[in-house]
Amino acid sequence: MEWRQKVFIFKRRIYEIIEAGTSEDPASYSYDIMMFIAVIVGMIPMATRVSNDITLTVDIITLILFIMDYALRLFTSDYKMGVQSYKAYLFYAITPMAIVDLLSITPVLSFVYPDSTFVSLLRVFRVLRVLKLVRYSKTMVTILNVLRKVKRQLSAVLILLTAYIIATALIIFQVEPELFDNFFEAIYWASVSITTIGYGDISPVSVWGRLITIMSALVGMAVIALPSGIITAAYMQEITKKKGKHEL
Repeated sequence: MEWRQKVFIFKRRIYEIIEAGTSEDPASYSYDIMMFIAVIVGMIPMATRVSNDITLTVDIITLILFIMDYALRLFTSDYKMGVQSYKAYLFYAITPMAIVDLLSITPVLSFVYPDSTFVSLLRVFRVLRVLKLVRYSKTMVTILNVLRKVKRQLSAVLILLTAYIIATALIIFQVEPELFDNFFEAIYWASVSITTIGYGDISPVSVWGRLITIMSALVGMAVIALPSGIITAAYMQEITKKKGKHEL
């Protein structure tokens, strides 16, 4: 057996282990559980105001696991992407989940440069580790696949929503000039109005201003319901397709 074939088989096995597995594959299933626990436990230091030996130990152990996970995923990226070339590593490195993995391990720099203010800010990226849980939930994977399929429709809704917010902000900024110090406050008001949240910290006082607020809230309910319907329909199609494959 050639060394290249041995490397290929080794990569395939590593890939099978680090990807979401089933109870039929004990190694892969155990790896999923280990990383799931690491993500949850790794959030503990962020929930405490003080740093001690326990939080430091948790940080070090989880960082080692996440660095190992990133390295293994990068190592098997050519197998994952089906491209036996160095380009596969570059393509994988710029995928959303690979970027999340990389950012989630940047806090390791705080051990190298403990006095750097910028590096200390990188610790915020630890919260991105929660997104790693997506890999270990088949339901979440299905939802991500659904979102990819309807991304154009959702982008169109987002553009429509943004245009409406800006238009409403421009109108209310002219109708209620004394209510806003700048246009950004009008954008803020339009955003919380169209989402029907309405914090109440900025409230129109004129009749026209209140009418615009009512229209914004009504349109907001319709626009927000639109992506929900799109995602639900696509999700049901995905579930139906999967059921059909299982029946076959």
